[in-house]
Amino acid sequence: MLELMLCSMLTIFPDYLFRRYGQGKRIGREITLYSVWYELRWGISACLILTISLITMIFYFHPSTSSVTAVFRTVTILPESIGRVDEVFVGVNQKVEAGAPLFRLDDSAQKAALDVARKQIAEVEAQTKVAESELASADGLIRQAEGALQVSIDELQMKTQLLKNDAVARREVDRLTNTVESQRGMVSAAYASKETLQTKLSVLLPAQKASAEAALAQAQVELDKTVVRAGISGTVQQFTLRRGDVLNSMLRPAGILVPSEAGRGTLVAGFGQIEAQVMRPGMVAEATCVGKPFAIIPLVVTEVQDVIAAGQLRPTDQLVDITQLAKPGTLTVFLQPLFPGGLDDVPPGGSCIANAYTSNHDALADPNIGTFKSIGLHVIDTVGLVHAMILRMQALFLPVQTLVLTGH
Repeated sequence: MLELMLCSMLTIFPDYLFRRYGQGKRIGREITLYSVWYELRWGISACLILTISLITMIFYFHPSTSSVTAVFRTVTILPESIGRVDEVFVGVNQKVEAGAPLFRLDDSAQKAALDVARKQIAEVEAQTKVAESELASADGLIRQAEGALQVSIDELQMKTQLLKNDAVARREVDRLTNTVESQRGMVSAAYASKETLQTKLSVLLPAQKASAEAALAQAQVELDKTVVRAGISGTVQQFTLRRGDVLNSMLRPAGILVPSEAGRGTLVAGFGQIEAQVMRPGMVAEATCVGKPFAIIPLVVTEVQDVIAAGQLRPTDQLVDITQLAKPGTLTVFLQPLFPGGLDDVPPGGSCIANAYTSNHDALADPNIGTFKSIGLHVIDTVGLVHAMILRMQALFLPVQTLVLTGH
């Protein structure tokens, strides 16, 4: 309507002035309700053409959308395992800080596993002390075996000398020879036993202790998991958990945690695909929100998603008919406030109306720009004022439309 009134002042009104003062035709006489369409045909036709052109130019170079939302993501409160609630620390709609405990599951099984792991460590430490005692005993056995071997060697040498004088029987020398070999085997076995104990002390028992300590750490982790904590600061919502409830991480969440900064720094807008060649990061934008009436929020385009979400394809076991994707999607644009605190009063998830404005300041600053191009760019930048006026009118009528006309 605003565009039509503006264009009529440039087309129909001059045509009427020409008919009135140039041709002497008056309203109610020559120009009546039945003849106005013929008398002012040039002005009416030019008005319609100019209005359509102006609306097209405004909506293309200065796009508008009512699909704007302060999108936010919640955090589901879930335990990492199935369990029965033993204690609840917070209530509904309570603000919590990051790391604050929310509730605790029954931890009897985890405490038992932790106690078993501690006993395994104590058992390994006891085995270590026993092995150290056995190692000291092994040194004594080695000295005992070496002493017996030396005695047997000395006796064999003596009997061998006596054998040369036929003072002893050959069978006695052979017996002593076998005894010496047996004693040497005992010495080797004593050294091997000591080496086995040393390996046990230096490799096996430390590995067993490390394994037991790892089991203890794992048991402690499982015990810590029974206390579910807030991963981020926020407000607990839909939290009706009570002692005795059974929670399942797949089927039954405990509640929802709304982060403190959720939806307070960015607006997500869906513009028409036809504006894909116009929307650029850095464009100035404005928005008015239902949750913040009578206010115009200055914004800036920070990111333009380079794909249309409606065209995404997920592989399944059935072929997808392209007609299922025929519905056109929107161009996702991220808007952030131009000044700090611009979205502080906008509730997360609130709906808004936004305009984005094309700026040709850099192109107009080019000294080599042509006259007609300069005029065209000035016109494009100027007609953005019409869209800004429309947004302010929408900001004025939005509470009336919401509270009165829609009955909300």
